[in-house]
Amino acid sequence: MTAITQTLSLRSPSLLRKALWFDALSVAGMGLVLLLGAGLLQPLFGLEAGFLRAVAALLLTFAAFIAFVASREPIARVAVRWIVALNEVWVIASFAILLFGWVQPTTLGTAFVIAQALVGGAVAAAEFVGLKREAAAA
Repeated sequence: MTAITQTLSLRSPSLLRKALWFDALSVAGMGLVLLLGAGLLQPLFGLEAGFLRAVAALLLTFAAFIAFVASREPIARVAVRWIVALNEVWVIASFAILLFGWVQPTTLGTAFVIAQALVGGAVAAAEFVGLKREAAAA
């Protein structure tokens, strides 16, 4: 890759790179909020603080992986497929814990679980579209 191409790709990030960075930053932010605020969020969401901290650890690890993938040039397509798949699993698991009664959140907690699942699904869709665009351009 030439220096000009590298400069252009750094100045004008692709949809895929933007979606990956948004994913990494939003997942890291959510992980930090859950980790640092678990005790405060427990009564509001009706979810155990230990559960929120475990979710936070998972999210922070996933965010680091996404950031690593987003920072590479070129972006590894197989890694993005894994990220999209894991985001989809997250969405399914989020709805499953509610539907199967594995947790008994408050109304606010239910709304939170649904909202974060919908955002995760939208981000996965953007990453998938970005991946397809990159493949078509290659």
